[in-house]
Formats: sequence, structure tokens, C-alpha cells
Amino acid sequence: MQSPPFTRRGDTPHPALRATLSRKGRGRKNAMNFPSPLERGTLVQRYKRFFADVQMDDGRHVTAHCPNPGAMLGLKAPGMPVWLSRSSDPKRKLPHTLELVDNGSGLVGVNTMNPNRLAAEAIEAEAIPQLGGYASLRREVAYDGGSRIDILLESPDRERCWVEVKNSHFLREPGLAEFPDCNTVRGVKHLKALERRVEAGERAVMLFVVQATGVTEFDTADDIDRAYGPALREAYAKGVEVLVVGCALSPDQIVVDRPMRWRRASR
Repeated sequence: MQSPPFTRRGDTPHPALRATLSRKGRGRKNAMNFPSPLERGTLVQRYKRFFADVQMDDGRHVTAHCPNPGAMLGLKAPGMPVWLSRSSDPKRKLPHTLELVDNGSGLVGVNTMNPNRLAAEAIEAEAIPQLGGYASLRREVAYDGGSRIDILLESPDRERCWVEVKNSHFLREPGLAEFPDCNTVRGVKHLKALERRVEAGERAVMLFVVQATGVTEFDTADDIDRAYGPALREAYAKGVEVLVVGCALSPDQIVVDRPMRWRRASR
């Protein structure tokens, strides 16, 4: 049996949710704009996880920061078109940052620093209905014995909502995004921390932000990490909510524009 696009009981049916997100996307109230248009080039190599050599379209050869600790499976082949942002901070050793990759089917966001900002701006713009109606939003709040939650939503008249955000860009099957693309012990730890918030009588949400075009479904990559998928399904069974949203991407901006279904296949 397939799950609905958002997995909390009592959620608005899928068509209404899609309409809500589409209206917000067109208004671009929840768009994450790049400071300036991204610069296009061709990937030469991604190495040591955090470095990428790029041949720019204007002939320059640059080494860019790659803000992605994952395996980037399917997104690091030499010759792929890529887009870089450029920082004006004179203290940065590498002014360029790898932001987008064209995998042949469309643009994919590889900067894992962006989803937290995308999620916060979408929530504040009421583009994710399940997380609307809170009086305040705080980021990087300490909890659970030294960890930090990505987003904490609070209101005086309702329980607090703890939101963990993950980036998903692992694409192997048309229309499907998966997580993770490598083993993530830390990811399982985050799920257990969310379970403890539910046990304490509060809301806890695992929010996946899919930075990829042409994708409609999400699932866990259990063949890549045999622990994360079962841990996510166990957390869901214990009351942790699982939400998945997709993005529209361009060299000018990224915007959360649609809900996505968690396939949640039985294994």
C-alpha cells in the first residue's frame, strides 16, 4: 500500500497540498535566491570529498569547495555540466562553491548546506502546511545531550515541534529520490533523538528536501545503508512524522515547490 505524500494522520489530501505549494512557489515567497547568478562550467573531478576541479565556460580552471560529505553517486562524473557560486569574502581560500549538477535529466542541488535554509524559508512562507501556524522558528538549537536540531518551532498554545532536515539527491530510478547515498550512523542517531522527543510528548518531524527536478517519489536506499531505512520506518511507527518536499532549481534560485510521496515499501 502506498503512503500519502505527507504521513501525519489528518493531513490535507494530496491535490490540495499540491495546490498550496504551487501557489507559494509561484509567488516565490519561499525562494532561496543566490546572491548572483551562478557560473557554468564542466566538472573535471571531485576529490577528497570537499574539492571539485571545474573548467569554466570562459576558459578558467578553478578549484571549488564541494559542501557535500556524501558519496554523490551519479553526480560526480567528469564532463558533467555544473554551476558554481562565488563568494566575495576575501578570507575564503576557495571563493567558488559547487551548487548544481546537470545529471542529464535536469538540475540537481548538491550543496548540503542549502536544505536547512530552504526548509526554514518554506515554513515561514507557509509553503509546508503541516509545519505552519507556529509563532517562532529557531535554527540549530541544542537538545538531546549535546546535539543540535535543525529547526525548532514553538507556540505558547501547542507542543514544540522538532524538525530534522536531510538533503536528498541520490537518483537511480526515474522519478525516485533516495537517501542516503552512503552509510550514515549520524543519521540513525538523529532519528533516535527524534523518537525521544515524541516520548516526551512533543512533535518530531523528519523532513527530506529533494533538490532535484523531475522527481515525484522518495524512498530509503536500503542496499546502500542497511540500518537507516529500518530506523526511519521504526521512528515513523513510534510517532515521528516523515515529510518530503521537492524543489524547482535554476541558476538564479531554488524554491520548495511540491510535496512528494514517501514510497515506504515494506521490507
